[in-house]
Amino acid sequence: MQAVKVTGTVNSQGQLILDQPLDLLENSRVEVIILVENQEAELNVNDDTLEEEILADLRQAWHEAMTGQTVPVSQLWDDIDSE
Repeated sequence: MQAVKVTGTVNSQGQLILDQPLDLLENSRVEVIILVENQEAELNVNDDTLEEEILADLRQAWHEAMTGQTVPVSQLWDDIDSE
């Protein structure tokens, strides 16, 4: 798995709009981890706790990606379809 860092914005429909196109093969499947800048007015939880949880989850996900502990998205869909 390859890591690519890009930035973007979320539009009024909740869709992610990237600031620049990705240099990937067409129809490539991707896994997305979204980091959001703190928007204090919209957060209803302790910012420190939330940030610590996000960082811990991101570190775990990054470790799993870098050590090959991933599951192909097609397998995830197979598991969902079989339930």
